[in-house]
Amino acid sequence: MQHETSIAPAAVAARRGGPGVLAQALQDSRRDTLATFAACEHALPGLQVPLRADLNPPVWELGHIGWFQEYWVARNPLRQAGARADPLAPRGAPLRADADRLYNSSEVPHDTRWSLPLPDAARTRDDLARQLEGTLSLLNSAGSDDDALYFFRLVLLHEDMHHEAALYMARALGIPIDDPRWQPSPLPEPPPALAFEATRWRLGSMADEGFAFDNELSAHEVDVGPTSIDAQAVRWEEYLPFVESGAWAQAHWWSDAGLAWRAGRGSSSDPSSPRYLRRGAGSRADWECWRNGHWQPLRRDEAACHLSWYEAQAWCRWAGRRLPTEAEWERAALSRSDAFRWGDVWEWTASPFAPYPGFEAHPYRDYSAPWFDGRPVLRGASFLTQPRMRHARYRNFFPAHRSDVPAGFRSCGV
Repeated sequence: MQHETSIAPAAVAARRGGPGVLAQALQDSRRDTLATFAACEHALPGLQVPLRADLNPPVWELGHIGWFQEYWVARNPLRQAGARADPLAPRGAPLRADADRLYNSSEVPHDTRWSLPLPDAARTRDDLARQLEGTLSLLNSAGSDDDALYFFRLVLLHEDMHHEAALYMARALGIPIDDPRWQPSPLPEPPPALAFEATRWRLGSMADEGFAFDNELSAHEVDVGPTSIDAQAVRWEEYLPFVESGAWAQAHWWSDAGLAWRAGRGSSSDPSSPRYLRRGAGSRADWECWRNGHWQPLRRDEAACHLSWYEAQAWCRWAGRRLPTEAEWERAALSRSDAFRWGDVWEWTASPFAPYPGFEAHPYRDYSAPWFDGRPVLRGASFLTQPRMRHARYRNFFPAHRSDVPAGFRSCGV
């Protein structure tokens, strides 16, 4: 049985709420965007960051967020058509004349963003203020049906995604983030695993249930076998014995791709342990984590986080477990919401990111289709995720090697 009521109210409001709800959410999202940018501005001289694949210049990120909102709302002549809009329809001129050349992520190669003639932070903030003012004005007269609100919902959730990316980029750069909303919570001792019998499950979102990302469509029935699945994410308490016992360094727990990743990785922490962790000065049982710009004692009761898919897979082999499929994850999240805890970390699954039957790309063509390359699906949300993004049918997707993302996992019986 499906239980949509188990989805967080903020996520339901973002996908189904009317103009008033969206107007408030857009302003709340922008307030958080600017607050996190200000933390970066305070900590980074000249807002300079190293050229790395997992980073973007903060002032480029900020400008891109405003550009995206203006491009798909104010400059989009077919916004009333919603997901059926022609993405190639001629656009009106942007508020900043060279905005398309600077901020269109589909056209601007990643590594060139460090050398673009970007406006400074003050002018970029001014651009964003004018863009948001235009968006809110159009929203006020947009109507209340799902097509009319589609692009307003898209730009809201897009900004929320970038805010989470800004938060985990801040951790990578040692920038303190003091807002209590973006701190991890301890988990209790692991409850008993949840047992499920074989069943048919409706995987994915329905097109008539408000906003949905294109990769969530079309909803379809799948067979899900009997299994037991952890009631919460694996904590450091359960993960670290894999490292402390020496098993982490043993090749037979790793896939060939995992061994290649392990051999080539580099980070500010101990290369023989997970990212952002190092052994403390005391006994070998003491660990420290890199957070808010300094090393501090690790809480072993927090969800194991900033793990690559390879690290999750290797632990499962060592523990005699396996990663769940995304259908197993979604079934548990929606049918056992009373006992299935999620939202502490993004959770790697065993499922490759692929289109559902009947997939049709939405107007933002580069959101899903370019990434149907076999990378794993992640489900859930993390402690850095805006509540509006915490939807049990949302499919996240990152390459298996990424450990900068706040990702962990739960396991299933084999």
